[in-house]
Amino acid sequence: MRPTPRGWWVLAITISALALGLWWRYPGMVTVAAALGVLTLLDAGSVALSGRPRVRRIVTPTEVPRYGQCSGQLVIEHSGRWSRLRAEAHELVAGSAVTVEIGDLRPADTSRVSYAVPTARRGRLDIGPLWIDRYGFAGLTVASSPEGGEAIVRVLPRVLPVRAVPPGARRGHVGAEERVARGGTDIVGLHEYVPGDDLRRVHWATSARTGTLMVREDADPARAHLAVLLDDRSGSYVGPDDFEHAVEVAASLVGAACDEGHPVRLRTLAGGLDVSGLLTGPDALAPLADASLVDSMGAGAGPLMTPDDLDVLALVTGATAQLPPLMLAARRATVGVVLVVGDVAAVQAPTVSGRAVVLRHPRADELLAAWDSTVSSRPVIS
Repeated sequence: MRPTPRGWWVLAITISALALGLWWRYPGMVTVAAALGVLTLLDAGSVALSGRPRVRRIVTPTEVPRYGQCSGQLVIEHSGRWSRLRAEAHELVAGSAVTVEIGDLRPADTSRVSYAVPTARRGRLDIGPLWIDRYGFAGLTVASSPEGGEAIVRVLPRVLPVRAVPPGARRGHVGAEERVARGGTDIVGLHEYVPGDDLRRVHWATSARTGTLMVREDADPARAHLAVLLDDRSGSYVGPDDFEHAVEVAASLVGAACDEGHPVRLRTLAGGLDVSGLLTGPDALAPLADASLVDSMGAGAGPLMTPDDLDVLALVTGATAQLPPLMLAARRATVGVVLVVGDVAAVQAPTVSGRAVVLRHPRADELLAAWDSTVSSRPVIS
C-alpha cells in the first residue's frame, strides 16, 4: 500500500499544517492537520477492507493475422464484504502497459470489461502479468497486486489476396532433371495414425522402422508443387519494414496454395524454417510468425534448392540481395519467380531470363498483383 499523487500532496499539507500550528500555537491549524491525518487513515482502511478481487482473463483469438482484431476480457469478482472496490487494471502486452478502467464494485459484485490487444507487430505477444490497483474512497492510497496469470497470442503474417499457383509440371525422382509423367499419387509426407485414417495408406516400411503406425500423405502428381524460399538475411533488405512485406508475400503464396490443395514447401534461406507437405493455412503460417532477420547463413541452411523444389519456385528477397545465385536456382525450375521487395525507384517491368521471372515492387500487395498478372496465367515453357 502506498500514497497516490493526491495522497502525497495531502500528506505534505498535513505535516506542514501540524508544524505551523505547533510553531504558531494555532489550534485551528493543528485541528486541520489532525482531520487530514484521520482522513488518510480511513482511506487506507477502506483499501485494506476491500480485499483482493478474483480476476479471470479471457483472450480471443489466440492466433490472429497482423492488424487483425484481438480482444481481452477481464472478469472481476469483488470478494470483500465491508467496503466498495474502486479499482483500475494495468495489463502488460508485449512490454507495453494497457490501462483498463474497472470502476466501482459493491461487495460480491462481478464486472466484465473488455480491451483491445494491439496486433501491429508480428510474432509472439506475451500478455501479463495483470496488475490491479485498488484505491481508497478518497483516492489518497492505493494497493497493487498481480492477478490473472499470463496468456500468449501469436500474431501471424497477413495473407493478402492472390491467385492460385500457376500450372507446373511435376518432375521425376530426386536427381532427374527432365519432366516426366507420373501416375498414381505422390507421397508428400507421413503422419502418425489416428482413428479414422484409411488403413490402406499405412506406410509399412516406416512403421516397422519407427515402431509407430505411420500413414502416407498423398497428393495428385498432376498438381503443381509450390516451393517458397524466403530470404531472411539482414543484408538483403534496406530495413525491417521491407522484410515484413517479404513475409506477407511468402505467407500469401503459401496460403493460396494450401487453399487449393497444392503440396507446399516453405523454407527460409538461412535454414531456420523448413516445412513441407499437404499443409493447412495455420500449419504453414504459424512458423512464419516467428521469422526474423539473421546476420548470416545458419548451419542447417543446406543447398539453395533441391530437385523436389523445382516445379513452381518462388524466391522472395529484398532490394539489396545478390540476385545471380537466386536467378540461377529460379532458371532451373519449371516456373521460377524471384520477387524483390524494394523502394519505389526499384519498380520496373518484369524481367524474364530463360524460365525465370523477376518482379520488383515496394509493397507486398503490389508484388502479388504483379504475380497475378505475370505469373499465374503464364504457360509452362518447355
